[in-house]
Amino acid sequence: MRQANSILRFTRISPASNAIFNFVMILLCLACLVPLLLVLAVSFSSEESIREFGYRLIPGSFSAEGYAYLYKQRAAVLPALGVSVFVTAAGTALGVVLNSLMGYVLSRREYKLQKFFVWFVFIPMIFNGGLVASYFVTAQFLRLRNTLAVLIVPLAVSSFNVILCKTFFRAAIPDSLVESAKMDGAGQLRIFFRIVLPLSLPVLATVGLFLSFAYWNDWFTAMLYIDNPNLYSLQAYLNRLLADINFLAQNAALLGMSQAELMAQMPKEAARMAIVVVAVTPIACAYPFFQRYFVSGLTIGAVKG
Repeated sequence: MRQANSILRFTRISPASNAIFNFVMILLCLACLVPLLLVLAVSFSSEESIREFGYRLIPGSFSAEGYAYLYKQRAAVLPALGVSVFVTAAGTALGVVLNSLMGYVLSRREYKLQKFFVWFVFIPMIFNGGLVASYFVTAQFLRLRNTLAVLIVPLAVSSFNVILCKTFFRAAIPDSLVESAKMDGAGQLRIFFRIVLPLSLPVLATVGLFLSFAYWNDWFTAMLYIDNPNLYSLQAYLNRLLADINFLAQNAALLGMSQAELMAQMPKEAARMAIVVVAVTPIACAYPFFQRYFVSGLTIGAVKG
């Protein structure tokens, strides 16, 4: 009893420290939330209020003209949105299967090449071949340029996700369970899909969340390998739109028109923020469905290596 009281005395947080921790957490939450609210507010602001007051959390005057402009551009936005949805869904499903398969194999101690492949997977977390080598393999050797596969394959497997799955399987799946299934005549694939996966929802949800974020927010891959506008993802379309606007604004004189005339023909600030809202909303709505398993997937997988 005395030992328990001494431990409790060292682990107890004073009211002052608790207040400081709460204040810091509130600041961090505001730092994450305020930019999102600002983007949403600007997307519902009129162009006149933006020019007069700038970006404000409370718009000077509300307007849906940004979303109206976006609706007029639906011929380009909707295909890009469809590409993003397809790439995210297909890439997440493929990545979850591949990462979990590799993680399960590396978690089996009886596998003879287990140590070699653990190092084979771990080293790319620290070193990589560089952008030139990656581009040559993807575009020249695999010939994936200007295909939907190039938006899916390079991001499907990562060393971090494989190690996360391996650690989870090692910590959470008892060896006795796998051995009993083998004694009943089950093969490795049957053990994995019928026994291991149903017990691994936390790590599968965690890896799926990481992959869905990576695929949905990826624009760099499209910039490198996609020239066909029909294959642009929503993020790539947004990035290209912003780049074109900045280029035109900086080189208005070359086009033989004034800055004011050029700005009158370009997409408005509210429309650009509306595109951001459309791009962020789907993946933000998907997070609550993963949250139930997310923390347990990280903590259980971190018990031991």
